[in-house]
Amino acid sequence: MSNDDIRLSFEFFPPKTDAGKEKLIAVRDGYAKFNPDFYSMTYGAGGSTRNNTKDLVVQYNADGHATAPHLSFGVDGDDIIAELIQEYKDANVNRIVALRGDMPSGLGGSSQMVYANELVAFIRERFGDHFHIEVAAYPEIHPESESYLTDINYLKGKFDAGANSALTQYFFNPDAYFYFVESCQKIGIDKPIYPGIMPIINLKSLVRFSDSCGAEIPRWFRKALEAYGDDQESMKAFASDAITELCALLLENGAPGLHFYTMNQLEPVKTIVENLGLNAE
Repeated sequence: MSNDDIRLSFEFFPPKTDAGKEKLIAVRDGYAKFNPDFYSMTYGAGGSTRNNTKDLVVQYNADGHATAPHLSFGVDGDDIIAELIQEYKDANVNRIVALRGDMPSGLGGSSQMVYANELVAFIRERFGDHFHIEVAAYPEIHPESESYLTDINYLKGKFDAGANSALTQYFFNPDAYFYFVESCQKIGIDKPIYPGIMPIINLKSLVRFSDSCGAEIPRWFRKALEAYGDDQESMKAFASDAITELCALLLENGAPGLHFYTMNQLEPVKTIVENLGLNAE
C-alpha cells in the first residue's frame, strides 16, 4: 500500500518532566521514517498545559518536524489566545487543532463554554488563511450531544466557520465511521474526515477512558482481549493485528488517511504502520 495519497499524523501529549521530553523526541524521530504530514500536541483542559504545549510545538517545528498545537479558549480571553496564535504564526507553525474549551475539574460552570466553531471563526477573522485548521469529529457521537443529527450539524458549523478537515475520536467499529462520513456528506460536508486510531497498550485504561468518552469497544473485541488475562504480550500482538485490519479496511474503502493517538509510545503504532506497508523509506 503506497502512502503517496494517504495522510499520516501522530498525536502526542506534552510530558511533564525533562526525561519524558527527551524520550518523546526519540519517539517522534522513530515516526519520522513514515514521513508524516504532521504531529499534533495536546492541550490540557482550560489551557492547563498551554506553555508546555507551545514550547514543544515551537521546538519541533524549529527541528523541521511540522507540529500542530491543540488549542481551545478554556479560561483564557481573546487577547491571550490571539497572542498565543501570533506566537505560533511567528514560529512558522501553519496548522492548528481547534477544540471546544473544556473547563478544568473544579471550576464547574463558573466560566462560559467557548465552542470550537467560535474558535475557528476567531482564527479566520484574525489570521486569515495562514493556518490549516483541524477540528474534532465523533463517529459514535459526542457523549453530551442531544442527537446524532445535532452532532453532525455542529460539525458542519465548524466547517462553515472555516475549518479545513476533521480528526475523529477513536473507534473500533469501521461501520460507525463509514455511516458517519456518509451522513456528513448528505448534509453538505465535503471536507476530509480523518479517522483517529487508538493503539491498545493497557486494556483497563482503555476501557475506563472509552466509557467516559463514548467510544464503544465491541463486545466480541473486548471479550477477545480479556481472554488473554495476564499474557500482555499476546494480547498486544492480537490487538496490533486487529487494529492493522481496521486501518486497512478504512483505507481500502476511502478513508483519506490515519491519525494515530500514540500515547507517547512508538509501539505498537510503528508496527501497525509497517504492517500497512506505509513505510516511506
